[in-house]
Amino acid sequence: MKVSIIIPVFNEEQTIEELLNKVNKQRSAENNLEVIVIDDCSTDSTVEIVQNNINLIDKFIKLEKNLGKGGAVLNGLEVSTGDYILFQDGDLEYSPNDYNKIFDVFRDLNADVVIGSRFLAPEYVRVHYFWHSIGNKFITFLFNILFNTTFTDIYSCYLGFKRNLVDIKKIKQLGWSQQAEILSTIVKKGNVFYEVPISYSGRTYDEGKKIRARHALLVIITILRKRLF
Repeated sequence: MKVSIIIPVFNEEQTIEELLNKVNKQRSAENNLEVIVIDDCSTDSTVEIVQNNINLIDKFIKLEKNLGKGGAVLNGLEVSTGDYILFQDGDLEYSPNDYNKIFDVFRDLNADVVIGSRFLAPEYVRVHYFWHSIGNKFITFLFNILFNTTFTDIYSCYLGFKRNLVDIKKIKQLGWSQQAEILSTIVKKGNVFYEVPISYSGRTYDEGKKIRARHALLVIITILRKRLF
């Protein structure tokens, strides 16, 4: 089983080296990883740090124009060759130590989708923004109603899926709503969906958190469009 780990980064000089080392430690005879880092025109020393640790990754893409997270992800998907895809943010909010929980479900249960949920009794969760939690639960609730599923955390970073269920050329969203587009597409095509508990160390805005409340509207529109039209 080959898994492509897609890591979009923008100004993550404080965390990227530690993150890459943690990802690299997940390689094993059972876990054939293809680690792909996409830099979205960082203005700090992120690129230099990545280049100094190039031995820890398999492919490095340095974008010439800032495309946002979705655009960076799309560039990573285009060069990926794994049987499965797993998204990984460049910060340390999510721990690669949880990879095996996801990989075991792919391997043992032939899952089409595995989401790492922060709401399924994880070992630890850092207390984070109340309205982020409410927004996430509302988006997840809406998705479940429309697609008749029982997910608990559709906007977890850890979305893993079979690569052949998504036609990369048909992905339209380049912003935060891209994950909703991808998941909606997979759920329409696939049959076996799982979640596993993961730990979470969410950042504050002062520490570099980027998502804002305004991003939720386009996510909702994308879910509705993918299901109803």
